[in-house]
Amino acid sequence: MIQETIGAMQQAVQERLLHCRTAQDVQAVRVQYLGKKGELTALLKGMKNVPPAERPAFGQLVNAARSALEAKLQERQAEVEEQEMATRLQSETLDITLPSRQPVRGHMHPLHLTRRHMEEAFLRMGFSLVEGPEIETDYFNFQCLNFPPDHPARDMQDSMYLTDSLLLRTHTSPMQARVLQSHKPNEPVKVIVPGKVYRWDYDATHSPVFHQMEGLIVDRHIRFSDLKGMLEDFLREIFGASTKVRFRASYFPFTEPSAEVDISCVMCGGEGCRVCSHTGWLEILGCGMVHPNVLRLNGYDPEQVTGFAFGMGVERIAMLKYGIDDLRLFYENDMRFLTQF
Repeated sequence: MIQETIGAMQQAVQERLLHCRTAQDVQAVRVQYLGKKGELTALLKGMKNVPPAERPAFGQLVNAARSALEAKLQERQAEVEEQEMATRLQSETLDITLPSRQPVRGHMHPLHLTRRHMEEAFLRMGFSLVEGPEIETDYFNFQCLNFPPDHPARDMQDSMYLTDSLLLRTHTSPMQARVLQSHKPNEPVKVIVPGKVYRWDYDATHSPVFHQMEGLIVDRHIRFSDLKGMLEDFLREIFGASTKVRFRASYFPFTEPSAEVDISCVMCGGEGCRVCSHTGWLEILGCGMVHPNVLRLNGYDPEQVTGFAFGMGVERIAMLKYGIDDLRLFYENDMRFLTQF
């Protein structure tokens, strides 16, 4: 009777193992027959009901069946694991012939593009490029440029003072004084000064940090007509050969005479539109002949040499060049904006 039961159990295990496809399926068969509550384990637990004389033979049959079943389970376990690995390798195969993912390439910021274009134009005219400190003394930022301590023009620059005598520079003009003082008296000077400047202001057309480009020429027999011709050539290179340029009288403490420079509107070509307030003109920069007081304060003799200076905002140039209507876009790091350039 026990032999028939064990034989039927082995036959059932053999059929079950043929249908096992995963290691979990094989483990389920193991638990059903050899687990703590398995069918073969139940036969061993029932040995107490077998007559004592038959127990040795009964135990041998059950243990032999356990060993046989364990061997079959281990064999099938190895087979399904090998099949699973083969299937996994097939599904996870990498096609090394496919092209790799290309890295995202960076590009220059529109302010950098604009500054580079401006610098290249001036360098071709024979200017040298110099840079200066962004933390400046009141002496260089104002006093050497004909801004005495009580001068009302100081109030127009919304300065950020660090101490009573140190501030974040409000313009690149302090480098005029530094360059002149670093040269021998009356020695010719021809420089541009790009860099960051700082003023306490923030809206669609103003930022607390922005970029300027200063220009200075000092030599014998420098005239306002030289300034006019040079700026006209520069502005037409930046905005196109058809650009019209006009000069309007203005006032700056460090130049005399002084002028504001306008260009024909880049949006409407001078016809009049919302951007230019229907005037056909856009203000672009300030300029003038170097004030005699500035020359004297920095070791030059205005009876021997003359010069001119000009200054412009890089953001202003970039906004007009690329049709940008909000200066804050330059500093928000929005990729939707930056990837357009």
